[in-house]
Formats: sequence, structure tokens, C-alpha cells
Amino acid sequence: MSERPTADELAEAIEEFLSGEILPTLDDHRLRFRTLVALNALGIVRRELTRLPREDDAGQRELAARIRADDVPSGTLARVKADVAERLRIDSPHYLDRY
Repeated sequence: MSERPTADELAEAIEEFLSGEILPTLDDHRLRFRTLVALNALGIVRRELTRLPREDDAGQRELAARIRADDVPSGTLARVKADVAERLRIDSPHYLDRY
């Protein structure tokens, strides 16, 4: 159950947006330079992401298969809630504060 878009895909989309749509419109030399610096930093982040080990989601895949087979182990709801909360802390950290 790999999450999409991945961090690398998000970074790539930002990079394409900045270089393809924003950078060509910039006449201010300072702002253009700062955008180029941001693009360079984003490139560093993307290279760092490729060096990280891939997440092992075998446990989640196994649980999903068991749920589909109507073999729901004890504690499944708590585990699913914990997994969702963990993802929200990354994707939308303020969401959990409201609920």
C-alpha cells in the first residue's frame, strides 16, 4: 500500500512548477536568484530521498489481504487508526489537532 504521490513525486512536481512556470516570469534579479537557490535545494532533497531505504509495507499488505478475506484480527481497528494518524502527522499535521 505505497502512498501516492511519493515524497520524490511531490518534490519533482514543485521543481517542475518553479522551473517551468515561475522562473520564466521573474524579472526581479533577487527573486530569480532566490528561486534558483530554492530549486537547487530541492534537487538536494530529491537526491537525499533516493538514498533513504524504501519503507517496508509488507505488514500493511498482509493486514489488507486478511481484511479482504474477512479474517480481521483482534486490534485491527486500533492499528488502522494508528496508521492513519501517523500518515496525517506527515500529510496534514494540524488535522489531528482539530479532532
